[in-house]
Amino acid sequence: MQHPPSEHTPREDTVFRNAVVHTQDPGMPAARSVRVSGGRITEVSTGEVRTGGARVIDLEGATLVPGFNDVHAHSIWFGLSKLELDLSTAATLAELYDAVADRAGRAAPGEWIVASGFSHIRLGGQYPDRDALDRAAGGRPVWLKHNSGHFAFVNGAALQLIEARADLSAPIEGGVVTVDSAGRPTGLLEENAMSLVQDLVLPYPTATIADALDLATQHYLREGITSVTDAGIAGGWIGNSPREFAAYQIARAEGRLHTRMQPMFIIDALHAIPGHETDHDILTLDGGIHTGFGDDWLQLGPVKIFSDGSLLGSTASLSEHYFGCPDNHGYLQESPETLRSRALRAYAGGWSIAMHAIGDHAVDQAISIIGEAQRRFGRRAIPNRIEHAGIVRDDQLPLLAELGIAVTPQPFFLREFGDAMVEKIGAERVGQLYRGRSFLDAGIMLPGSSDRPVADGNVLAGIQSFVERRTGSGAIVAADERLSAAQALAAYTVGSASATGQAHNRGTIRPGMLADLVVLGDDPLTVPSARIADIDLLATVIDGRIAVGAERLGG
Repeated sequence: MQHPPSEHTPREDTVFRNAVVHTQDPGMPAARSVRVSGGRITEVSTGEVRTGGARVIDLEGATLVPGFNDVHAHSIWFGLSKLELDLSTAATLAELYDAVADRAGRAAPGEWIVASGFSHIRLGGQYPDRDALDRAAGGRPVWLKHNSGHFAFVNGAALQLIEARADLSAPIEGGVVTVDSAGRPTGLLEENAMSLVQDLVLPYPTATIADALDLATQHYLREGITSVTDAGIAGGWIGNSPREFAAYQIARAEGRLHTRMQPMFIIDALHAIPGHETDHDILTLDGGIHTGFGDDWLQLGPVKIFSDGSLLGSTASLSEHYFGCPDNHGYLQESPETLRSRALRAYAGGWSIAMHAIGDHAVDQAISIIGEAQRRFGRRAIPNRIEHAGIVRDDQLPLLAELGIAVTPQPFFLREFGDAMVEKIGAERVGQLYRGRSFLDAGIMLPGSSDRPVADGNVLAGIQSFVERRTGSGAIVAADERLSAAQALAAYTVGSASATGQAHNRGTIRPGMLADLVVLGDDPLTVPSARIADIDLLATVIDGRIAVGAERLGG
């Protein structure tokens, strides 16, 4: 197994020369050579840097850029998906049932069959039949995790276990147990209703979560990703164990945290902490630990708060109804009053806010809450954010800019789900969908992100999607929202560094910055846009060490 860089491993001074260097530094946007020492960049030059005492690597015209930074991924979920039954390639219900049956044939009687990557979109809009799943699994309980993270599907055996401890007809705030015309549960659990099955299966062992982080972060390095924000741990329907941050620390101590990580606690994991009578009423972790705690390798990010659901599931909260569905505007996952109260108490406790808001009505709520928080308690060094910002109106743009809120749209969503999303909202609102250029034009902080494993997390594919905005069918979604290749690269480097409060440390190639770099076989700023995703990644450098591709660089 390849071990990650460690502060206990001696670093070698290295010079990378004869490269096309896109520094992201306005003072020297292009360079030819870079020297790194002690895990930091020490020299950058348009000519040659000093080579004395250093290993010299001639990149022979290859492109050198800052390490990629994905500011919204789900690393534990992604790693676990590598341990569970993978349904991401199932294109028909028959293939799905066959995969479940194959896994069940190797499982003990009564053992749960847990699968990731289930997508009704890939199945032509179809959902499984609970009874057919019972037959495929031989009566074993089945839990299919939807790739959006906002739905789950269970079979009849699982529903029987749920019904033994919960009333399926009872209302669930921010969630729905779907039933058929006869009132029988279909097996589809929306949003917070997923807790019904999670309460039976979770938590995962801490050791398993550490294994998942090992697998996920090794994969990141192979794609040039050196920094990642894990968008929700330790609570709510997205958490896998209250001890997930302990798993992070274990993985790091064992040398199995291969990339720099900034996990976000879910607000459900925070609680009231008593203090002096003059202190604010807050939600936080024991001891008052909050956003920013940690170091260059492992640092706590903002608190993650879900305000609405999924656009594809028609649960994202819109100000106008879904196309062709005049009675459906989606819904918030909790009342506006509770959402505001909890967010403000967390902010008063020192947490920056990362509000999941896909629909424009949910974006309104997020803007209002973040604005009030900043007026009452000031701005944070790690910026407040709106996760996804899937539908954003023109009138919301100046407010986002004025408040300094970072937005995190996922460009590859347009490739993966764009056609279905356009059907959901109608052609008139296409210009509001996962915007790009208008964010930059308004002066809004725009990082790069994927929401992996919901969609492909390959950064080069994300850059291409930012540039082309092309759906799976080949349609172009709002051409005037396209970014240039330079703007897209900046989003995944300096833009992401700014959105995570790390612009002083990474995201640019200049002296003093962390030596996290990517070597590419071609230049994403000059190749035809259709070829960006296919550019060969030659090497990944993190903390000044070549973590991937040393053999391709001659060592």
